[in-house]
Amino acid sequence: MSYQHIKIPESGDKIRIVDGKLQVSAQPILGFIEGDGIGPDITTACLRIWDAAVAKVYGDQRKVHWAELFLGEKAAGIYAGNYFPDETLAAIKELVVSIKGPLTTPVGGGFRSLNVSLRQTLDLYACVRPVKYYQGVPSPMKKPEEINAVIFRENTEDVYAGLEYKAGTPENKKLAKFLREELHAEFFEDAGLGIKPISEFASKRLVRKSIEYALENKLGSVTLVHKGNIMKYTEGAFRAWGYEVAAEKFGDVTITEAEVWEKHNGKAPAGKIIIKDRIADIMFQLMQLRPAEFEVLATMNLNGDYLSDALAASIGGMGIAPGANMSDEVAVFEATHGTAPKYANQNKVNPGSLMFSGAMMFDHIGWFEVGKAIEKAFETVVAKKVVTYDFARQIDGATEVSTSVFADHLIEAINRQ
Repeated sequence: MSYQHIKIPESGDKIRIVDGKLQVSAQPILGFIEGDGIGPDITTACLRIWDAAVAKVYGDQRKVHWAELFLGEKAAGIYAGNYFPDETLAAIKELVVSIKGPLTTPVGGGFRSLNVSLRQTLDLYACVRPVKYYQGVPSPMKKPEEINAVIFRENTEDVYAGLEYKAGTPENKKLAKFLREELHAEFFEDAGLGIKPISEFASKRLVRKSIEYALENKLGSVTLVHKGNIMKYTEGAFRAWGYEVAAEKFGDVTITEAEVWEKHNGKAPAGKIIIKDRIADIMFQLMQLRPAEFEVLATMNLNGDYLSDALAASIGGMGIAPGANMSDEVAVFEATHGTAPKYANQNKVNPGSLMFSGAMMFDHIGWFEVGKAIEKAFETVVAKKVVTYDFARQIDGATEVSTSVFADHLIEAINRQ
């Protein structure tokens, strides 16, 4: 496919999907989106770190060929004000695997969230957020090393579906009239109205993907997180559909928590993944008190948003929290924090979130050694108390360095492995 502004490298090979599996050569083309605000600072640093890790692990046997794609403010400057160009969406689909920095979303008005639009347009239905502690990182938890979980957050439904009707508008009045007169609903006058869709289709594919991940990574449990005790026909239905897909698609390798206690005296049979569920508010408490009991969490959009950010705080903050948005084919890895415009172009912030999202990306394409090299280097540098400002203010005797200098130290640590 030809593009107006995007240049796909002539060297390298596009990733293909054959029988549902990625086919990745030793010279893959991966897309990257620089991002807004602090995006250029962290993306520049991370590209250097990723390339250094690939070179250290594989020498001249493997190499990534990067293709820059455009969304957000940089796209607007190239595509006559268009923050969300069609050709970028086409390139993301064609390249299959990409990574992006943070993108601008105005509060209270202006264009809709680019992140949400990207997920919904490309049907990237699973937001995947690993939460793992690295030695030396400051944490408010007494035993943060017990936290090692992966959150699968449904991306396309729930309140993020955008079905809202502003108070006082004709659409709002029409919906309010219908709810009151036809369904006998009771609520205050002049209320803003929102619709929270939760479907069997979207719920089951999200839970299916979370169980597949547990199987691929030899993990012992998947927990359905919901508020089904109150919202019985949406979040309660998510819970029920989750158990159904576990039984229907994975009945030979899964067992419910209830069955573990009723039939096996609390000890799961070898090789079985335990499917359990927890009420959302209790889940926050449990992830502070007994986090080692949970490995994969499957939840709807809003609960997953809250939970992933709260858990990130337990292991060092959003500055090092990685993430990805995935369909069954396309994957877009991302920095999970915002654009932090007050720090833009200051070469100041922690590149960890985007860096570890890149480590996830390399795991996704089967280059597992790259992520391990990056993680090892990160712990080595942090152990020396050489950190960016966010950690420096929490670590006694720290040496505060810039984004680019932190990248220099990481690359040096990678090369010494």
